[in-house]
Amino acid sequence: QGRYEAETMLRNGEQLILAVVLPLLGLIALSVTPVLDAYGDSRIDTAAPGILALCALSTAFTGQGIATGFDRRYGVLRFLSTTPLGRAGLIAGKVIAVLSVLAIQVVLVSAVALFIGWRPSLPGVPLALVLLVLGAVAFTSLGLLVAGTARPEATLAITNLLWILLAGIGGIILPAASLPSDMEPFVQLLPSAALGDVMRSALIDTQFNLSATLILLAWTILGGLAAVRWFKWS
Repeated sequence: QGRYEAETMLRNGEQLILAVVLPLLGLIALSVTPVLDAYGDSRIDTAAPGILALCALSTAFTGQGIATGFDRRYGVLRFLSTTPLGRAGLIAGKVIAVLSVLAIQVVLVSAVALFIGWRPSLPGVPLALVLLVLGAVAFTSLGLLVAGTARPEATLAITNLLWILLAGIGGIILPAASLPSDMEPFVQLLPSAALGDVMRSALIDTQFNLSATLILLAWTILGGLAAVRWFKWS
C-alpha cells in the first residue's frame, strides 16, 4: 500500500511540480538573489535548510491532504478500510508514501544545493534528518485532519492557500525574526516556523533547538489526536 501511494504521488504531475520543481526553483532563486544576505551565512547555507523543510510541507501537508481528500470523496477510503488492510494499514501506507517521496526530495534538493556550494554542518545532518521526519509526521497529521473534515474542493483550496502563506510568511524559508515585530511571536508558534528553525539550527549551527522542537512535537500530537477524533472516512 505504501508503494502504491508513493507511485501515485510521483505519477501526479501537479504534485510532482509542488514536491520537486517548486522547491528546486526556490532554492536556485534564493541562492542568486540578495533576499537572504541579511542573515550572515552564505545564501545557499541559509536557503537549503528552509527548502528541505518546505519539501516536508509540500508532500506531507498539501500533497497528501489533496490526495486523501479526493480518495475520501470517491469512496476509496471507505472501501479500503473494510479490506484486510484496515484503517491502520491504510494510514501506515500513507505515512510510508510520504517518507518515501520525502527521501527522494531530500536527495534531489541536497544534490543541487551541494552543486551550488552548500556546505552543511556534517555533525548536524543526522539530527536534521530526524527532525525533518518529525516535521513530516506533524504535517501529515494536519493534512489528514483537513482532508478528513472538509470537502475535497475546500481541501484543495485550503492546503494550497496555506502552502503559499506558510512558505511566504510562515517562517519556514525566512526566519520569523525577519518578519515585523508584531507578527514574530505568532509566527514562531507555527509548525512551519518550528521546522524551519530546527533545520537551520542543526545544519548551520550544529545545535539542537529545544523550544522549536517542543512546538513541533506539540503540533504533531495535537494534529494526530484531532485527526483521529474528527476524521471522516466517507
